[in-house]
Amino acid sequence: MEKRRGLMMVLSSPSGAGKSTLAKMLVESDPVIAMSVSATTRMPRPGEIDGKDYYFVNALKFESMVGDGAFLEHAKVFDHHYGTPKGPVEGALAQGHDVLFDIDWQGTQQLAQKMPHDLVRVFILPPSRDELERRLKARASDAPDVVARRMAKAGDEISHWAEYDYVVVNDDLNAAHAKISAILVAERQKRTRQIGLHGFVESLTA
Repeated sequence: MEKRRGLMMVLSSPSGAGKSTLAKMLVESDPVIAMSVSATTRMPRPGEIDGKDYYFVNALKFESMVGDGAFLEHAKVFDHHYGTPKGPVEGALAQGHDVLFDIDWQGTQQLAQKMPHDLVRVFILPPSRDELERRLKARASDAPDVVARRMAKAGDEISHWAEYDYVVVNDDLNAAHAKISAILVAERQKRTRQIGLHGFVESLTA
């Protein structure tokens, strides 16, 4: 009865709205969901590990993977390419494990085209534009010109909010985490994902 197909949960937001922090909190609090590991052409940031945080590849390798159809989605974001290898994701779903994606609206659209029934889309909004800029400056990992570029792009990213199944305003980190966790619990109970349910119900009605 408990057997089910896994799901893909996407968290998207403008840079600085908190999706990466919320994704980390969700993975740490729920043992059944794991982060999808993307391939990227950007350089590793301090502390990032190849194969755990990202698969760091050069542009030539990335293009080869695209040509081989190895990605569920791929996109160019701020001068770098990102893509989700499909093999590990499809294997996890078949085994009843959930996969979490920290990707933008472009990647989400591609996932929706390829695997719409497995997808749960959550968009994270900041409480205000001023707070978004404050958070970007506070993380101190980007130069001022990069912060300015991210703020300039935020409006376009936010304009895609209506393409998502759920919208969460991250004005309080713990409250936002609780809401996303509740969404995950509810989505796991969908009839279409409980692949062992049919036989169980038949046993009740025999």
